[in-house]
Amino acid sequence: GWKDAINTTIINFNNENMKITWAARELFPRENVSFSYTFDEGKHKVWKPCLTYLLDEDYNSGCLFKTEGPTLTFSIRNGNGSEELFSKRLKSDFYIKPNPPENVTFFWKEETVTVSCNKPERAVKCLSLELQYKSKFDKEWQSRTSKCCSVGEQGFDPRKCYSFRVRLKRLVPYCNVVNYSSDWEAESFWMNGTLLDSCDDDIKSQSNTVTILSCLLAVLLSMLILLILLCKWQRLQKSVMPAIPDPKYIFADLFNDHNGNFQEWIDKTDHAVVQTKIEYEEAECIIEAESQQEDEKKSDKQGLQEKNFALSGAAENNDPKAAQIACPMSTSNTVASFAGFQILMNDDMYVML
Repeated sequence: GWKDAINTTIINFNNENMKITWAARELFPRENVSFSYTFDEGKHKVWKPCLTYLLDEDYNSGCLFKTEGPTLTFSIRNGNGSEELFSKRLKSDFYIKPNPPENVTFFWKEETVTVSCNKPERAVKCLSLELQYKSKFDKEWQSRTSKCCSVGEQGFDPRKCYSFRVRLKRLVPYCNVVNYSSDWEAESFWMNGTLLDSCDDDIKSQSNTVTILSCLLAVLLSMLILLILLCKWQRLQKSVMPAIPDPKYIFADLFNDHNGNFQEWIDKTDHAVVQTKIEYEEAECIIEAESQQEDEKKSDKQGLQEKNFALSGAAENNDPKAAQIACPMSTSNTVASFAGFQILMNDDMYVML
């Protein structure tokens, strides 16, 4: 009875190759066993030895061989083959593991994604197509299964990047006694119907877009702030330091035609309006002297002599209290007003104010 309890793993790869493995060190710790098999039925079986062993620390732990029929019988014997340790007869079609799907195509329409693949050559009715997907915000895969060889799912956000993978599964228990599925087809990345190298590219592109927009916004805000400050500075400058008119624009004829000769220009200008105001001040002399009146008392002669002595000393020392003389020169000034400018004219020069 212990022979029937030996645990073996049997896989028929797409009904092309077989792999049978066992736990060599636990089941046969002291002996390196041998393996033989046959696909023939009846009394005349032709046993074939295993040509490709799988090893576990130099112990035979499995065998690879070609699938040659629907019924398989295999035997595990001791090292020299004299004693059979375990044997089993089975239907190889019930242990099929399919190959990954071929020519997988994605069709993206709005929020619906449809995935399809080529139909296998054998046992299409025993197969189903499984689709798994997740976005960069999902922690686990979402699964959807349909009959071979097309599966569709709705509810996809065109703004998200999704990872997709598909595989084929054998139906249990109608076609297989073991739930075998194919290996996953290569993972692909899609966003709104566009194939990407990875969803990291989408994150990088979004981060780059955000960075560029942030920089542009910062530049625009800086330019706006500079314009506002410039306008305020111009207003402040005008209020604090008003602009001084340039006479070369107002008196263009004076500088262009007369080379700054004001007298020539004023004489020849027909449209100039000149208002003249002559100010004349006569010279005025003020003579102040201190003297003793002759009508003072003749009795105080000594006081008069002392005062005269003080007056004469002060005069010699230019004492202003003794004698003050202010004789300003007579002046004649002409003030002309033209185009907002005041022009002061005298005998020697013109001054424009």
